[in-house]
Amino acid sequence: MSLLPPIASLQAFEAVARRRSFALAAAELHVTASAISHQVARLEAQLGVRLLERSAHGVRLSTAGEQYLSRVAGALTAIGAATDDVRHGVANSLYVHASPSFATLWLMSRLPAFAQANPGISMNLSAAHIHSDFALGQADLDIRYGVPNWPDLVVEPLFEERILPLASPAFIRAHRLKRIEQLLDAPLIQSNVSVVQWIDWFRAFSDKRPPERFTLRFDRAQMALEAAVLGLGVALESATLAERHLSEGRLRPLFGFDKSLRVKAHFAVYPARHAKRPPVEAFLAWIHKEASRTMQGVG
Repeated sequence: MSLLPPIASLQAFEAVARRRSFALAAAELHVTASAISHQVARLEAQLGVRLLERSAHGVRLSTAGEQYLSRVAGALTAIGAATDDVRHGVANSLYVHASPSFATLWLMSRLPAFAQANPGISMNLSAAHIHSDFALGQADLDIRYGVPNWPDLVVEPLFEERILPLASPAFIRAHRLKRIEQLLDAPLIQSNVSVVQWIDWFRAFSDKRPPERFTLRFDRAQMALEAAVLGLGVALESATLAERHLSEGRLRPLFGFDKSLRVKAHFAVYPARHAKRPPVEAFLAWIHKEASRTMQGVG
């Protein structure tokens, strides 16, 4: 087993990297700036690499420091949360990580129902575009988006989604959108991370090709949908994630649900060893039930 650095050194490095200042890190950790500098130097000596670049203009991360921080920060958060749970006598804690748009647009509104049905579980939810590192104990399970290629993990699809053009009613009226070919002259919103791109949709429903350049591009479904709500263009997005916008009339399918591509792109992912933890079992049973209700209600 590799020799782990002292926790004090890791905390000092993380604080300096986050605050970009030895003085601010020292104030946060209630020690002197000299102590922080000593801890960081000790860590760099143990690793044999320079983590921080110091200059008259402040502190910045080296390339190695950026890579190390991306993994260490999550581990420190997990250690802190586990410590708080033990200190406060929390026995059934659950750590769920999710993609940001899924967490905001689908999961958050349903969490009160989970909390009510499982009062003994302490729920911790984090959201980021990067996946959890289960080796570091960052999460019990991860709700991931994309093409499933995660070996050595259990992968369970949540639901089938319909990906289709969506726009605000005012935008549809203003541009008199009734035919697919009219999209060629309308501003289209690009979702960079979507598993379905405009070229895929046009290939399925038209002999035309979409524009190669887009006025608006986003790396979050949430932002693409909000841009469509604001009348900035047509978004090619999931009706599942857009269910609230659709039910409240802020967005409408341009050509009905029959002009949609069906995909399975959201998955519950976890190591097999987590499967028998009661909080994980309870959450999986609950989220699959909610996903089934979603399938019945959309389209």
